[in-house]
Amino acid sequence: MIAHALHIIVNEMNRYLDGYYIGTPSTDNVKVELGNIGMGIGDPGIGVPKDKIILTIVNYKEEKTLKNLPNFVRNDSALKITYENPPIFLNFLILLTSTRSFYKSALLDLSRVIRFFQSQNVFSPDNVAPDSLLTDPGDGTHMDQLETFKMIFDLYSPSMEEVNHLWGTLGGKQYPFVLYMMRMIDLKFRIVQSESGLITEVQSDFYHKNPTGN
Repeated sequence: MIAHALHIIVNEMNRYLDGYYIGTPSTDNVKVELGNIGMGIGDPGIGVPKDKIILTIVNYKEEKTLKNLPNFVRNDSALKITYENPPIFLNFLILLTSTRSFYKSALLDLSRVIRFFQSQNVFSPDNVAPDSLLTDPGDGTHMDQLETFKMIFDLYSPSMEEVNHLWGTLGGKQYPFVLYMMRMIDLKFRIVQSESGLITEVQSDFYHKNPTGN
């Protein structure tokens, strides 16, 4: 489900970037791809490709403030209650790195990424293109499909110490990048634990027991 969530964002970003490339040489076009920037850039068969914008997850954290949710769903029309595990809400730290050979082109990529999230920072089934929801990325892999989702992106400003630790962990060589916090992915698996009838009426019958011996 995480792969599908990020695949939706990649599709939406590529759709947005295509608007900049109308009438421009194909060599100026850049695509967004999912990839592990820590594997290196340009190594055949191992690293991520050059002249791309690479989207990488570098950290995650559970949103504990939304953890105490009810574990049942009430269905008044069917007069039933369905018991299932509550959803998990996670915050992901997303790294977007430009692997352009030319530094000015990389900065241009980052400015367009920032414009994209400035124009739209909330993503749900109601405001993304239907084609972006497809689970087939075209590379032979399979993704579990999200049933419902809401993703909120906020720009994350790391300190110099955090930047040093980040790129030290990823291999030591820093590339032009921008960080976003992707908040509250609803990772809800529709696995019903049990069902029961809905209590609609409570009846109480009271009576007096005759005293013993009467």
